[in-house]
Amino acid sequence: MNISVEELFNIEELDSRAIFEGVKYPWEALIKIKDFIFEYAKNLPSDFERIEEFVWVGKGTTIEKDVLIKGPAIIGYNCEIRHSAYIRENVIIGNGVVVGNSTEIKNSILFNKVQVPHYNYVGDSILGYKSHLGAGVIISNLKSNGTPVKVKYGTDNIETGLRKFGAIVGDLAEVGCNSVLNPGTVIGKNSIVYPLSSVRGYIPEKSILKNNGEIVEIR
Repeated sequence: MNISVEELFNIEELDSRAIFEGVKYPWEALIKIKDFIFEYAKNLPSDFERIEEFVWVGKGTTIEKDVLIKGPAIIGYNCEIRHSAYIRENVIIGNGVVVGNSTEIKNSILFNKVQVPHYNYVGDSILGYKSHLGAGVIISNLKSNGTPVKVKYGTDNIETGLRKFGAIVGDLAEVGCNSVLNPGTVIGKNSIVYPLSSVRGYIPEKSILKNNGEIVEIR
């Protein structure tokens, strides 16, 4: 199945990859984040600094003015956490990640070199290696009626059991400015979403999602 951890991510691009052990679908890791952070933090390398209660930051990471970080959170090496970012509990951030101005992240995992640089909301989601959200991209993590989120995969609706679940974005995927990823969205590796798109369901690997909802293969 193309929505497994192995199909969507190179897990070598996350130092805390052990969170995916025993996981069939990647969103199953979301409920493990809090407990995992507390255990993982017990054995962090010496070049991590505990900057606040339950917040650990790797060497070379820059945290600019007016950033608010609520633990538990682990932020890797050589990241940029820019002015007025809000990291709000249960967050794992890899190495070389950019979290931009007024971006909010909550209960999420960001692989190495992810960029969420401008006015983004990332809730209950996983972003793969070098994936990028354009300015103003919002990941919606709660259905309007509050019922558990399902993932639409072909003709199947996969039950996640999660009331709050945003999106899974595969390695090297690009999401255009001011798009919305609706609850339960899964975007395959190396795919492109046009700006101003409303995205739901599964977008296959190496595909382009156009504004009219048409999906074409990247050639």
